[in-house]
Amino acid sequence: MSSDNIRTSKSIQQQTGRTFHLATRLLPERIRHPTYVMYAFFRIADEVVDQPDGPPPAVQHERLEAIRETALGNREPDDTDDGVVLSAFQDLRAEHDIPDEEVNVFVDAMEMDIDRARYETFEDLRGYMRGSAVAVGNMMTMVMDPPGKEEALPHAAALAEAFQLSNFLRDVREDIHDYGRVYLPQETLSRHGVTEAQLADAEVDDAFRAVMEEELTRTEELYREGVTGIRYLPEDCQFGVLLAAVLYAEHHRLIREREYDVLTATPDLTRRRRLWLLARTWWHWRRNGDPEATFYAVSAVSERGSGAMQPEIASHGQPTWRG
Repeated sequence: MSSDNIRTSKSIQQQTGRTFHLATRLLPERIRHPTYVMYAFFRIADEVVDQPDGPPPAVQHERLEAIRETALGNREPDDTDDGVVLSAFQDLRAEHDIPDEEVNVFVDAMEMDIDRARYETFEDLRGYMRGSAVAVGNMMTMVMDPPGKEEALPHAAALAEAFQLSNFLRDVREDIHDYGRVYLPQETLSRHGVTEAQLADAEVDDAFRAVMEEELTRTEELYREGVTGIRYLPEDCQFGVLLAAVLYAEHHRLIREREYDVLTATPDLTRRRRLWLLARTWWHWRRNGDPEATFYAVSAVSERGSGAMQPEIASHGQPTWRG
């Protein structure tokens, strides 16, 4: 991959993925540069379908098929910024033996966003996440190439799903208003008597809070499953992945601080809070070198069976007691 390709990919990540970019910067260069390229590839595909008032569905499908064929090496990239990213991704895919299946299921998931906006059950949603999240985790694991790859992959899948679900729970307002999508499982909404009109009208009541808490709890189980696999990764990759888990899970603390109100505004990590979490995670990591112990000491996710959530960080970014 050329320096120009990496620079273009890095710029896309800096502009559109502040949380992931901070964690990426802590990966070793041999992983950091491919991660910029992968993120940029994922982003240009995602942006085809994540445009309020975007082009007609047929045009979106056509564009995604062009991205698919270029990413798979069946089509020459053009000289646009997207073409630069796709050219770099072609090289990355060949260098790291990324299977066509992972590219295909990812693009298939992006195409699902054109035609499908509701998921009846969590298992239905999980089918979508096989492409939108698990494929991403699989590709990252293949680039890191851990010695225990087969042991690492199921945990990487769980962590990728957890990241995706945290984003869904944070972005309920944006998804329904800007894109007409609802990623909360319909069966969960129905069980608690929450309607889509309530979501659209930003009515936060006890029933909606129960929906959010149920889905937060489900997601936190996936974080627990995911972080147990960080130990299988190369040692110089572990802290970057651990920090990403801490940062994504921190949205759960923000959601609970707001009493589950993600309908009137979208919770967002401030730069100060991200940097505080980086410092706190680094301190615990240097102290024990254990990804699981560090995660539970710092993150918004409690260790299974430990009871209450970790004490809060004040909204201005300074810590209250954290243990």
